[in-house]
Formats: sequence, C-alpha cells, structure tokens
Amino acid sequence: MAPSSLTIMIVDDHPLMRRGIRQLLDLEPRLEVVAEANNGTEALAEARRLSPDVILLDLNMKGMSGLDTLKALRHEGIAARILVLTVSDARNDIYAMVDAGADGYLLKDSEPELLLAQVMRGAQGENVFSEVVAEYLSTRQPSANPFKQLTERELDVLQEVARGLSNKEIAATLHISEETVKVHIRNLLRKLDVRSRVAATVLWLESRNV
Repeated sequence: MAPSSLTIMIVDDHPLMRRGIRQLLDLEPRLEVVAEANNGTEALAEARRLSPDVILLDLNMKGMSGLDTLKALRHEGIAARILVLTVSDARNDIYAMVDAGADGYLLKDSEPELLLAQVMRGAQGENVFSEVVAEYLSTRQPSANPFKQLTERELDVLQEVARGLSNKEIAATLHISEETVKVHIRNLLRKLDVRSRVAATVLWLESRNV
C-alpha cells in the first residue's frame, strides 16, 4: 500500500454490489479496499480491527440497518469518514443519516466516474452529496431545537466543553479516548452548524438561559 493511499471498507449485504463497488474503487490508486462487511455487526468488528480511513455504508441491510450501524460506529468513536451509498433518495432517510453523523450521502445510480470522484473527495475530508440530496438538504427547515440532533454522548461532550475542559480532560471525565472526543466534537459542531467549540459553548449556554 502506497504511503499516500487511503484505506476503505465496503459495507453492503449484496455480494454482487460489493464486487461492483470494489472494481470501481480499484480504478483510483489512492484508495485501498482493506475490508468488506456483509452487515452492521461485521462492519463494527472490522472497523475496530482495521481503523479504515473511509467506510462506504449501505442504508438498507438485513439485521442492523445502515442507520443503526452508523449510530453504533459513531457511538464507539470510530474516526473513519462514513459515506452512505444507497438507492434511497427519500428525505427522511437522508435527514436521519446526516443527523446521525454521515459525512456524505451518495446514490448508487450516479455515473461511475462521478461517484468515484465524490468518494475520493469524501475520503479527503469533504462532505459529499449527490445532487438531489444536496437540494433536499439546502431546503431543509432548521430544527427549532438544534440540540435534539445530538446523540446522548455528544451532549455529554458538549457539556464538558462548555465547562472549559480540554479534550484530554473530557476524555478522562467520560472514560473515553481523546480521539473519540475529537470525533464527537467534530460531529456536534457540524450538526449545530458552528465552526468552533467556543461558538458551540455560546449556543449551549444561550439555550440554557431560554
């Protein structure tokens, strides 16, 4: 594996789909497929074992759904970029996955060249969405209470951030790793649509005074 390559795991319960996705990803030398998972349970185990840079996650799977798998991955503080790759362009599915911490939402009927480019951009840190998904997100009405989007653990982290604790101190207080703290902070900043922990703290304190 080249030093500059990014590792990726494919999570999909259809073997033929996994094979097609792998063949597409193999066209990009900077991406290295290191694992495939047939379901959410396998995905969690492989994510813990391999710590891939990117996880391509299907939405509709037998057993654990894509949403449940995504929540479990984020709850455990898996630091991978998680890109949803699905056939569903339903608004509720899109909103649920983005709110749960997805870094992208791509549709399987996309042109292969475009899809590969979007996966690569997502792997490099960009939030990537298929065109119709981006349109839905841009017209979404903001939640009256943005904190409802946060998971219980993200709220725990935010409370400690508001107390002025460092990442190391938060990790010690909540008995999690510093890397996990960073993941939670990244996700809560995105969900609250703020750019810094200071802005998140101000928003949190203002909400407490309402």
